[in-house]
This record gives sequence, structure tokens and C-alpha cells, in this order.
Amino acid sequence: MTLSLVTSTPPEAADAVARLADADPNVRRVALLALADLGDPDLVPSFIAALRGDASPDVREQAAQVLAEWERDDVVQALAAALNDTEETVREAAARSLSQLKDPRSAYILLPWAERPEPFVREAVLRSLRELRCPEAFAVADHALSDSAPALRLEAIAVLGWLKDPRALPALAALSASDPDAQVRHAAVGALGFAAANDDTVVTALLTALSDDAWQVREQAAATLGKLRSPRAGGPLVAALEDPYWQVRLRAVRALGQLRHAEAAAPIAALLRHSISNLRKEAALALGELAARATLPALQSASQDADPDVRKAARIAIAQIEQTTS
Repeated sequence: MTLSLVTSTPPEAADAVARLADADPNVRRVALLALADLGDPDLVPSFIAALRGDASPDVREQAAQVLAEWERDDVVQALAAALNDTEETVREAAARSLSQLKDPRSAYILLPWAERPEPFVREAVLRSLRELRCPEAFAVADHALSDSAPALRLEAIAVLGWLKDPRALPALAALSASDPDAQVRHAAVGALGFAAANDDTVVTALLTALSDDAWQVREQAAATLGKLRSPRAGGPLVAALEDPYWQVRLRAVRALGQLRHAEAAAPIAALLRHSISNLRKEAALALGELAARATLPALQSASQDADPDVRKAARIAIAQIEQTTS
């Protein structure tokens, strides 16, 4: 089945429009590209018609890609419907185009699709709703947190993280500590970054995450604790400086600097001799924030480090300490 539908045909598009009815699907696909290059909104109905009814999956996939250039109600509706296409390539192309939506009004077209039974449809719709920050998306995302599919829980967490709705914090805190999937725990820990520093439920969950089996979760927990600047986090973050993964240590160093946790000065100074240059650099910068004069000899040595970034960080830290404590 081939389709060609336009409300009006610009003279320069006539040949390409005619080729939309060609028997060869590759000719039709190339015609779509030629028409898309014109950027004429009057041609959008032809692209929608190709997406909905062309017999070739390649043509439907191309139509889904082309339609990413137009954000209007009929396009969003057609792309959402294409999430149920019989061909995986078409479904994925439609999902990619929907993920590029920027107009918050598009969310209201997508919301009914977020409750479809097909997991792929719901995942794609939640991914598209993420940056639209539609308050009404809270309910569907919150409901999806309990879905059995980890991929859907991940998309739901992302939506709630963008919305920054305090109602989501208890559920996100629970997931960060107990979800069976490490990627979900990691995402939940990161999404908690908009909580208040005195939110005991959230801080307790993040401190628990500092002991997670997955180092990536521990790393994210350290980063989020630094962002929240909770006074309760100082001691546990100092303990995290002994983590077997340098990536976790680095985040803990950065967080302790943000917290201005004075008791961390000595253990952070010891990291100036670590074999990983990125960790040495972060340690130097954190010491500048802590402004402990006792660490100046260690920083003076670090100012001669073999790595230029470490040397620069050490010089910056020395200047900060001297300015702060003079």
C-alpha cells in the first residue's frame, strides 16, 4: 500500500510527491527525505500518511524520523500510535522522535499512552515526558515505580527527578535501598538530589546506599550527599574514603569539600599520594575548600606533582587557604 496526501503541493515538491506512490519502497523513502528537506508544513500530512500506511517498514521508519522536525498535535499522535507498529525499527524510530519533544503541551497528548499495556509504549512515553515537566505526569510515573520491569522503573524515576515533586521522595528513597536492580537503585539515589538537607528519610536512604553492593550506587550516593550538604553525612563520607573503588573515593572527597567537613582534612591530604591523578586533583581542590593550614605542606608537595592538573589544583588550594586563614 502506498500513500500520497498533501493539502497543497509546492511546485518544487511535485516530483517528489509523485514518487511517494512509486512501487519501489526505496524510491518512496528517498522521496520522503527530499520532501523533508523543503521544511514545508503543508507536506506533514504526507509524512503522517506514510508512517501510518506505507507497506514498507523502511519507509515507515523514515517517516518516523522525518516527523521529528515538526512538533504539532497530529504528529505527536501519529508517532505515539507508531510505538505499536509491527516492526521494531519503526517503533524505535518513533520513540526517538518523541524523545525530542520540547513543547510541554505535547505531554497532554502523550499521557493517555502512558497507561497502555505494552511495556515498550509506556517506556517510550515516559522517556518523552521526562523533559516536558508536566505536573500531570506525576501520577503515571509514580504508579510505574512499582512495575515489574526495571526499564520502566528507570524511566519513571527519570520523570520524577525532572518534576522534583516532594511527594516522590519516600518512594524514591525506598527504591534506592531495596530495589533488586542496581541500575534502578543508582537512578533513585541520583533523583533524590532535590530533597532538603534535613530530610531524615532521604539522608538515611543515601547513607544506606553508601554501603551498596554496587560501587556505582555508592559513588552516586556520595555525590548526592554532597549536593544535599547534610551534616549527618560527614562521618560516613570520611569512611567512604577507604572504599576499594577510587571512583567512590573521588565522589566522597568532592562531597566532603562541599560539606566543609573539617575532620576530613587529614584523610583527604593522604590521598594526594594516590596513584590515580584525578583523585589527587579532587583531593587538592577539596583541601582548598576545607581551608586547613595543617595541609599546606602536603599541598606544597602536590604543587610539584607530575600531572599538570594536580599541580594547578594544588596551587589553587594553597591560595584559597592562605586567603581564608590570613
